[in-house]
Amino acid sequence: MEDEAAERRRGLAFGTAAYFMWGMFPLYFPLLRPAGTVEILASRMAWSLVVVIVLLQFGSGFRGVRAVLRDRRRFGTLTAAAVLISVNWGVYIYGVNSGHVVETSLGYFINPLFTIILGVVVLGERLRPAQWVAVGIGVVAVLVIAIDYGRPPWIALILAFSFGLYGFAKKQVGVGATDSLAIETGVLFVPAVVALIVVAAQGDLVFGTRLPTSLLLAGSGLVTAVPLIFFAAGASRLPLSIMGLLQYLTPSLQFAVGVGIRHESTPAAELAGFVLVWIALAVLSVDGLRHQRRRGSRMAEVEPVPG
Repeated sequence: MEDEAAERRRGLAFGTAAYFMWGMFPLYFPLLRPAGTVEILASRMAWSLVVVIVLLQFGSGFRGVRAVLRDRRRFGTLTAAAVLISVNWGVYIYGVNSGHVVETSLGYFINPLFTIILGVVVLGERLRPAQWVAVGIGVVAVLVIAIDYGRPPWIALILAFSFGLYGFAKKQVGVGATDSLAIETGVLFVPAVVALIVVAAQGDLVFGTRLPTSLLLAGSGLVTAVPLIFFAAGASRLPLSIMGLLQYLTPSLQFAVGVGIRHESTPAAELAGFVLVWIALAVLSVDGLRHQRRRGSRMAEVEPVPG
């Protein structure tokens, strides 16, 4: 029991660290200016592959990567995941560096609601009443914010959809975090290099012209890989319900950075929309914890008593 408790504490530390790092991203990407979105995105792809290769070389090795490369279905799914995460990264970088940190946080707040809708539409899952209530509140929240903006919150919606589909694709293949990141960044490496060559040909390449910015661009690979590895370590040690609650730390921190540090304005209607989203997530979280507790009780009732 003590070993299990210690593992949970380690899992909580890893999970919290991962979501905290992701929540601090709005403070990192503005440091990469005057590099543009394309250069930042391409650098993140290329340097992530370098970091992952080093980790695999001194860690678990390349056996898992080779196994995926021999499996067309899994390789194809991870290729699709690579496209989705590149869209997510690109839109996120654009959102942060164009002064829309609050809207990017909204995307990750509504992501769990989109994931539920994905389960219903694609997998034919049935929702409990509380889940329907949460989804309904979430839809109303997006409508409130859209009416206030005079347009749909495209940055938030693209972030939620792309990351939700990315998570769905990753769940289908069941490949470890480091191995899957190696495949994804490997698929993206050549397009990333081509993009950097195009940016350089246009005379807009920042890498190599300023030492601090160049180091930070190279460091984007480490900044990408470390939270993913911490996340995998946390997820393997904690119940899904705890990881589900921890995930709200990231958009909460992003929202705090946007309002408290970047001083982005939050009109009353937008704030009302966020409050509705938080209510929806609270309903979802309470229902999830209750459902898991009931399922645990039922399993305990049918489990045979030892000896």
